[in-house]
Amino acid sequence: MTALKSLTVTQQLSPLEKCLLHVAAHLDRSLTVAALHAAQSDAAGFLTARDAIEVAHSAGLQAGFGSRKLADFDETLVPAILLMEGDKAVVFHGRAKSGLLLIFDPAMGEGIGEADEKDVAKRYTGYALLFRRSHKEETSNRNTSTSGHWFWSAMLANRWSYAQVVLAAAVANLLGLSTSVFIMVVYDRVLPNEATESLIALTAGVGLALAFDFILKLLRAGFIDRAGKKADMFIGRRIFDQVLNIKMKSKSGSTGAIASTIREFETLREFFTSATLVALVDLPFIVLFILVIHLIGGPLAVIPALAVPIVLIAGLAVQPVLSRLAEKSFVDGQSKQSVLVETVSGLETIKTTAASRQMRARWDDAIERQSSHGIRSRTVTQFALNLTGFTQQAAQVLTVFYGVFLITEGQASMGALIASVMLTGRALAPLGQLAQTLTRVNQARSAYRNLNTLMQAENERPEGRNWISRPHVKGRISFKDVHFAYPEQAEDALSGVSFDIEPGEKVAILGPIGSGKSTIGRLMLGLFEPRTGSVMLDGVDIRQIDPGDLRRNVGSVLQEIWLFSGSIRDNIASGAVRPRDQDLIRAGRIAGVEDFVAHCPNGYHQQLAERGEGLSGGQRQAIALARALIGRPPVLLLDEPTSAMDVKTEAEVIERLKQETKDTTMVIVTHRTSLLGLVDRVIVIERGQVGADGPKSILNRHKRATGRHLNVAAS
Repeated sequence: MTALKSLTVTQQLSPLEKCLLHVAAHLDRSLTVAALHAAQSDAAGFLTARDAIEVAHSAGLQAGFGSRKLADFDETLVPAILLMEGDKAVVFHGRAKSGLLLIFDPAMGEGIGEADEKDVAKRYTGYALLFRRSHKEETSNRNTSTSGHWFWSAMLANRWSYAQVVLAAAVANLLGLSTSVFIMVVYDRVLPNEATESLIALTAGVGLALAFDFILKLLRAGFIDRAGKKADMFIGRRIFDQVLNIKMKSKSGSTGAIASTIREFETLREFFTSATLVALVDLPFIVLFILVIHLIGGPLAVIPALAVPIVLIAGLAVQPVLSRLAEKSFVDGQSKQSVLVETVSGLETIKTTAASRQMRARWDDAIERQSSHGIRSRTVTQFALNLTGFTQQAAQVLTVFYGVFLITEGQASMGALIASVMLTGRALAPLGQLAQTLTRVNQARSAYRNLNTLMQAENERPEGRNWISRPHVKGRISFKDVHFAYPEQAEDALSGVSFDIEPGEKVAILGPIGSGKSTIGRLMLGLFEPRTGSVMLDGVDIRQIDPGDLRRNVGSVLQEIWLFSGSIRDNIASGAVRPRDQDLIRAGRIAGVEDFVAHCPNGYHQQLAERGEGLSGGQRQAIALARALIGRPPVLLLDEPTSAMDVKTEAEVIERLKQETKDTTMVIVTHRTSLLGLVDRVIVIERGQVGADGPKSILNRHKRATGRHLNVAAS
């Protein structure tokens, strides 16, 4: 049976996935089926070429994708995955002495065979994935490498685009000198000599320079947008993957606070894709304009040379204040977002408990604090902007004032004065946005720091981690002297818990409120790790098993039911790998979903609101139970799975579970008498320890011995 299910798991893989597993094994890198499924981004649930590259990097492989002729492949490029027509793929392993290609074709079995190059070329799309083992030290310290950092790796990947931005800015600023030089020449040479032909030639030249300047600015904006889009896709996915894979113990703060932190990515992205970046690129060219003023106006360069430090000092002086205000504004934004998310999520409870006053007070307080810090930030920024504007105007006026004396003394010409005034304005123009630019720099820096804190949190899938692949398990569960305390809790929730559950055994976990029953379930699912001791599945510590393999083998219904917006079908199939219709219908029938879906006009395609609003508690539990059953897991963990169902529906669900899960290991956390009909054994948890363990008949003996009633009785 185990071999059959393992074979079924392998058969569900696409040709590209099978080829990727083959390449990883050939290059001595650990890669599990669960890691492939976790990396999928395609809506149909298949691995794309981009997904394949990312999962290869996580497994400790260098990977690249591109077009390459079949004749260009040699022994230095093996193994390589050749993408074939019809969504097929094969692995190229070189050429045999006979001239035939050595090919691994997943459709032909596990071995490497020979194939004629002409036959392969007919089906080859021209695109391939190339692989090479990463150095061991690089793999173990991936966070410091350019390929591993969530932000800087994206920036480095687009360094050529940003280099083009700098190059375009340099040429555009050089061309921008043409108008000033043109006016100087016209005033000093053309007008006195009435040289009309020279005027026409100069005008044509300046017109050409302006046209190039216009085109370069468009290209510069395009380069920034293109680089920003690539970085956006890469960074955005890394952040969302971190949220999906973050360890529960590292999840700090409210849902709204975390959402606010993630939203800061918008601030970071806007900074690197907006005109702000262009303003920063233009800053170094201030020196060039002052140098040109010196060449054509001599002493006139002193005025902009003095104005620039004044503006820079004023802009830099307010930065510590703006930095503190940006951080406070971020915290206030988190508080406001937290109140908003709590209010929207719990609107029904707020209405029924008349808690509007408290939530409104929290909202007003968050708004007031954010508004106060915003006003202070804008005041400081506006002061710097006004000072910059004043300095710009004063510099131009003083240039004219000083220039008149230089012309009188014969040290400068009229054309040089006019050109110097224009160039002074051009030199100080980037400084006009300096205060605002530096404010955005502070906001981007604050966003980066907070996002980096999130990205540095412990992850369930650290890069370079080797997992034990367990596509299928028998279902033996063991707790070995487990001690566990929740984060920031001084007292242990579990203290020295030990028990064994054999494959196919049905066990109920009983105990009073707060005794640690649900905690056992969370540890079984790997959501938390024991402080000491171990949780074993088939004799393997679950910390060594790929989280995807673990949770695909342990179907679970937790106490708090969460449904997603979408159809009933989407919710049931959300965790399954390319489920078939018959699997969906079977799970829905066992869980009792068909009992109410039959009355819906759209059946399984009935759309649900967020969290399943509009459904009863029992209906939500039925969908959650079907979601746990659809993959036919060898282990079921059910935490009060029928507490909201009526007696008749519950009895029918229990009867169907009895019939359909005879070989399944089942752990039920419950207070309900009715569910004990599913189990043969009970484990009583009291104050984080095993108080009793044995057949259901021990409940009465335990009651007599302790004098406590567990609100359950043997059926």
